[in-house]
Amino acid sequence: LLQVNAYTCDVCGSETFQDISNKTFSPILDCQNENECKKNGIHGSLHMQTRACRFSPFQEVKIQEMPDQVPVGHIPRSMTVHVNGNLTRLMNPGDIVHIGGIFLPIPYTGFQAIRAGLLTDTYLEAHHIDQLKKQYSEMELTPEIENKISALQKDPNLYEMLAYSIAPEIYGHEDVKKALLLLLVGGVTKVTGDGMKIRGDINICL
Repeated sequence: LLQVNAYTCDVCGSETFQDISNKTFSPILDCQNENECKKNGIHGSLHMQTRACRFSPFQEVKIQEMPDQVPVGHIPRSMTVHVNGNLTRLMNPGDIVHIGGIFLPIPYTGFQAIRAGLLTDTYLEAHHIDQLKKQYSEMELTPEIENKISALQKDPNLYEMLAYSIAPEIYGHEDVKKALLLLLVGGVTKVTGDGMKIRGDINICL
């Protein structure tokens, strides 16, 4: 989010700063230098300088109801979450989270406010995020899990077995299931001698 907007005058070179407290704002067009631009009546000489502006971390997240909690015959409900500061980038697609925050309305402005009347959109302002789904780096390998992985590595039919485990209620389509398995697993990211990085993601057109 933009907090302080910076402008530079093309005529006198002076800098002008504007504090932003709302989501929408009107940019300053005229230079505020009393000695040159205002004295000479010069208008429209300011241009925004992104490098001198001040921003705060912001992220808009869409969360959806868990499939096992959806009533029969209904579709999952979704909600918009606004995340600020250090809480940004703590959630990734597919994560299961508990979010604590404040439920707030999004007021309309201008012509939209006239059309909407008393209706308004809502969002959740996140204050706390609790991850329920562990990442691979956080998982602890027990001797039992290591033995199972070692046994699977020695199985010559591991590729077919993993492919058949995808959508087992659908019969056949072995090639499609193998392609989906490769997409889920991905490849290995390589770094060449000259520093060029080759991503390991696989693109498949079915």
